[in-house]
Amino acid sequence: MKAIVHDQHGPAESVLRLADREVPEPGSSEVRIRVAVSGVNPTDWKARSGAYGGGEPVESVPNQDGAGVVDAVGPDVDGIAVGDRVWVTLAAHERPAGGTAQEYTVVPANRVFPLPDNADFALGASVGVPAITAHRALTVAEGGPARLAPGALEGKVILVAGGAGAVGHAAIQLARWAGATVIATVSSPAKAAYPTAAGAHHVVNYQDADAAAQIRGFASDGVDVVVEVAIGANAELDLEVLRPRGTISIYANNGDKPFTVDVRRNMGLNTRYQFVLLYTVGWELLTAAAEDINAAIAAGALPVGEDAGLPLHHFTLDQTAEAHQAVESGITGKVLIDIAQL
Repeated sequence: MKAIVHDQHGPAESVLRLADREVPEPGSSEVRIRVAVSGVNPTDWKARSGAYGGGEPVESVPNQDGAGVVDAVGPDVDGIAVGDRVWVTLAAHERPAGGTAQEYTVVPANRVFPLPDNADFALGASVGVPAITAHRALTVAEGGPARLAPGALEGKVILVAGGAGAVGHAAIQLARWAGATVIATVSSPAKAAYPTAAGAHHVVNYQDADAAAQIRGFASDGVDVVVEVAIGANAELDLEVLRPRGTISIYANNGDKPFTVDVRRNMGLNTRYQFVLLYTVGWELLTAAAEDINAAIAAGALPVGEDAGLPLHHFTLDQTAEAHQAVESGITGKVLIDIAQL
């Protein structure tokens, strides 16, 4: 089978290569998936580049997310059968050979979820890390819901920073589906159309001098939850618009501006800061999130594509380096690698 591999850290064009590998066999509690589409996320290029540090790299296949068809199942696998259409996430976590940038991958069965009948493989490869991150960010508030469903966020106001990104896109859609009022911020007027198409009720350019006043105009009592992509840059704005006992869910710090905490001000607000990284959340919570995401997909609430506010950029397997470069350069939308027509 064909696979993309790397055995050292570095730039995509230097370290990623197309290789022939043996088709792997699933062991106990594992399934083999014939991959149709692989999704590329920022975590993928950061792992490949060495941004996460660690020891000497071993030969690895990149990409955590994907979708395809179950090709074989190992012993002790229940509820998954050969021929099932599925999506997978964290495929390469602690399993260097398990990434989705290959024709077949073997992963633990608990990382595999049924793909609803109304979803294509592109959508299946687009959820994973972004949608589960968004779900986690929306379900950590004090007194808030631990699960998402229609009405779960009724009466709540959610501020999504970086509404044109993949996590922001999923957060907007999930929050709307759950009944919240959604405000999104963007960096330019040109990007405002993306969160609007995703379903945001209001969109604000965070670079406007009166950005806080605009947000307060839509949420006079303050916002309940901030889904934050750049806490260093946005900390001041977040505190200006957060309601007392509100939550700031931090899943990234784009731009790497240092984040400092104004203790007195945060004490006055009883602010809750929640950091979000899926690798250590635990599979019980990840599975619950996947179930809610599938319910939203089945309801038609998580579409992707230009019309839904998340343009799709397609590459082939031998263009994986270019796909990684596109994500690393900050392309707006979702980068996908088409591997097989299934």
